[in-house]
Amino acid sequence: MTRERVSSGSPYETTIGFSRAIRVGNRILVSGTAPVEDDGSSTPGGAEAQAERCLAVIVRAIEQLGGSAEDVVRTRMYLVDAADADAVGRAHGRWFADVRPASTMVVVGGLLRPEWRVEIEAEAELS
Repeated sequence: MTRERVSSGSPYETTIGFSRAIRVGNRILVSGTAPVEDDGSSTPGGAEAQAERCLAVIVRAIEQLGGSAEDVVRTRMYLVDAADADAVGRAHGRWFADVRPASTMVVVGGLLRPEWRVEIEAEAELS
């Protein structure tokens, strides 16, 4: 099967050696997506604003590979503080309330930048 890749322009993609998203057949896998703006700066604000940015980047990558938010079957949300769970959940619900993918939310010891409150990954299956 051929692989299609999407880049978000993150400075980490080249140095670490990964793609924002990859499509193999009808499956799209989106890498851990942090709250990074197009200019490389971190998204300002709290966990909800940052989660919203992560999800916008994720859905844009899925769309570039021929899918949509409705095709998402799994998400994983990594939080640095359990107190942010409701805020991140609200953002997730705005994107996926009707889709209701299998989801996991875990608290981790930290993310690559200290100002990041959340990082999210996703998987989609195309019909």
